[in-house]
Amino acid sequence: MAFIDLNSDVGESFGNWTMGDDAAIFRSVSSANVACGFHAGDPSTIAQTCRDAVAAGVTIGAHVGYRDLAGFGRRFLDCSPTELADDVLYQIGALDAIARAAGGTIRYVKPHGALYNTIVTHEVQAKAVVDAVKAFGGDLPMLLLPGSVALKEAEAAGLRGVSEAFADRAYNPDGTLVSRREPDAVLHDEEAVAANMVRLATEGTIIARDGSAIRTSAESICLHGDTDGAVAMSAAVRRELEAAGVGIRSFV
Repeated sequence: MAFIDLNSDVGESFGNWTMGDDAAIFRSVSSANVACGFHAGDPSTIAQTCRDAVAAGVTIGAHVGYRDLAGFGRRFLDCSPTELADDVLYQIGALDAIARAAGGTIRYVKPHGALYNTIVTHEVQAKAVVDAVKAFGGDLPMLLLPGSVALKEAEAAGLRGVSEAFADRAYNPDGTLVSRREPDAVLHDEEAVAANMVRLATEGTIIARDGSAIRTSAESICLHGDTDGAVAMSAAVRRELEAAGVGIRSFV
């Protein structure tokens, strides 16, 4: 049987601001990218998310981002490599403490939002993020976009780079994600999304927004927890993958 990981961005509520339904998402996914407090998430939200992930048997990963609560981590920050590395290391350490208190542990790292997209091509910031993961220790795998500079930096540093695809995001023909500033960057058609992810898992291709086929070797599929209808979409993707003979399990 073929297997693939399903991951979701979770732990992103903050105070009275509720984002997504983490416990419900955990019924469908195998890995949880838990916010670390810089782009989203407060300590109590993060702790509850970790407890729910442990109870559901879902693997915990650190979802590190720019220090940008107001912008939800979706704005580029032109910070120095030292500052960025320190920020990333701080986030991993904080989540590690909370995850351990919940009976779990961090098993991988995934950058969030603008940081994720920046280190597709930005060599200095990509190296800073990788340096922070190495400084934390444990040789944590990094979940990254196929073909990115960060993926190459991670592998050069002796870390496992894990390629992922995005179920609910539109792709440009070159394999990059369509900017959220553009219309239809986020997909909501469950049937079309599920069909595209089955194609990815069984044929190694994703259909871009111009109809062209993109070859990819993604080991994980991301389903954003803050997307409208995220719970139903996650369930649909898992259901159709399993119907196609693809099992769901964490990549670690």
